Amino acid sequence: MSTTTAAYAAPAAKAPLERTTIERRAVGEHDVLIDIKYSGICHSDIHQAREGWGEAIFPMVPGHEIAGVVAEVGPGVTKYAVGDRVGVGCMVDSCRECDNCRAGLEQFCAKGMIPTYNGLDKNGEPTYGGYATGIVVDENYVVRVPDALPLDVAAPLLCAGITTYSPLRYWNAGPGKKVAVVGMGGLGHVAVKIAHALGAEVTVLSQSLRKKDDGLKLGADAYYATSDSQTFKELAGTFDVILSTVSAPLDFGAYLALLKTGGALVNVGAPEEPISLNLFSVIGGNKTLAGSMIGGIAETQEMLDFCAEHGLGAETELIGAEEINEAYERVLASDVRYRFVIDTATI
Repeated sequence: MSTTTAAYAAPAAKAPLERTTIERRAVGEHDVLIDIKYSGICHSDIHQAREGWGEAIFPMVPGHEIAGVVAEVGPGVTKYAVGDRVGVGCMVDSCRECDNCRAGLEQFCAKGMIPTYNGLDKNGEPTYGGYATGIVVDENYVVRVPDALPLDVAAPLLCAGITTYSPLRYWNAGPGKKVAVVGMGGLGHVAVKIAHALGAEVTVLSQSLRKKDDGLKLGADAYYATSDSQTFKELAGTFDVILSTVSAPLDFGAYLALLKTGGALVNVGAPEEPISLNLFSVIGGNKTLAGSMIGGIAETQEMLDFCAEHGLGAETELIGAEEINEAYERVLASDVRYRFVIDTATI
């Protein structure tokens, strides 16, 4: 039998989120029922709830930074037991058969991965995310939260953590490499911590210096304001990797000029507006303009284990569910340090 679960949902595009109930499917052969304890608020939740990225499915229960405890397992489950500390990120299924799925790149499933919310499952039913008290997920799309990570600081790692860890690993951020992180927000502050732990020399490029003390405390070696035109002159040709974490359109030509020959500018933010680019900014230095989207399930587990080993978690502000709408406005105003996390006991 399906289960009725308390949740917060957007009833329509741009509408305030409100308390409601949703139906979760019955626990199947390989399913895990998770009592959600904490759910992070990602900027992409706002984009989708307000249809900034295109037409969406309503009512929408956002949330793909989910941390909780296993409450029930299906008879065929082998990976988890009741009481285990677990997490769910941005996807809850994929075809499992294509080359990408078999290679552990489920996020790039050739048939389309099934997102944790604002998607349709294999039965054509809408998926609902983590702003809720419980969720049912196939065990193969659940990850284990190490005991060293408190659940509240672990929750944002299920998106912000893997979104930044995956490109930093792919582009070999580490000792001897100079890495710049554009933006000191929900993604950027985690990127600084991870890049520092990987052994890279880390610079933050932010609009202003108001978060400089935080950036240096979290592991940055240097901090520059991009509103100062002198920054782009001083840092020209400096970096091996630049990771852009912001959702606003940038002057990509100006940032590409900060790369060394052969360097890479990797974008993980997703602005709603298109960008324009003079390709000589890329051609002129054998440079790469790249994108990255979360990571596969195995890499997400690797990221959590890495963060536990290095004592890394998100910097969070814990809120009650009744504060979600206010939190959305504060995210848009960059008024959070650095990730809102919902205590789902308040739903």
